[in-house]
Amino acid sequence: MQLKPYQTGRFTETLNALYDEFRDAFYQCHLHSRFYQAGEVILQQGQPVEHLYLVSVGRVSMNISAINGRCFQLGEVDCDHHIFGEMELFSQTACQWNVVAEEQLDVDVICLKSVADLITHRPEFTLFFASALANDYQDSLDIYTYRLLHPITYNIAYDLWHRYQDKVILGSFDKAEQEAERFGTSSRVYRRAVKELIDKGLIAKTNGEISIVDIEALKSFIFECD
Repeated sequence: MQLKPYQTGRFTETLNALYDEFRDAFYQCHLHSRFYQAGEVILQQGQPVEHLYLVSVGRVSMNISAINGRCFQLGEVDCDHHIFGEMELFSQTACQWNVVAEEQLDVDVICLKSVADLITHRPEFTLFFASALANDYQDSLDIYTYRLLHPITYNIAYDLWHRYQDKVILGSFDKAEQEAERFGTSSRVYRRAVKELIDKGLIAKTNGEISIVDIEALKSFIFECD
């Protein structure tokens, strides 16, 4: 979730009015800052969550893995005061996702207990968490639903179409292996689906970069499959 309120939703006006006070109170829970190298894990799946982590600027990715070794990549986030560990703040469960620094980052470490005490004594501040988590939940559920209900070629086309319209929060990867994991499949299946879209004249791949050849034809393909 972002520290700053999303500018959509029922409580936006209230959150904007409270934001300066909430931000100052939240930063009073700050313990220290820590530097992370690219590829270093900020939060690890299965670990107890003892702190919240605030990334003001920089890219992080989120993934989850199964015992059989399969991995699902949710995607990259270009952070703008994003908080991680907030779900576990409320659920008091082990960390669900691996959160990985994709570049060198300075991260603010926040005392989880102090934040819990803060929202207990200032319950109006829970609106920041509830509103942000509702937005993030809906975005994530859209991703899971489309991955589950549609074939891989549709999902790749749909993802490209939404990126063309700048309607996505989570970024893609420049490596085929990670992109395959983002679509919940193997590298072999992912490459075969990309080739199918290339053969249809919908996309092109140059120096590893995928681009849309015909946006109208891509949109027609999506709606025909939907």
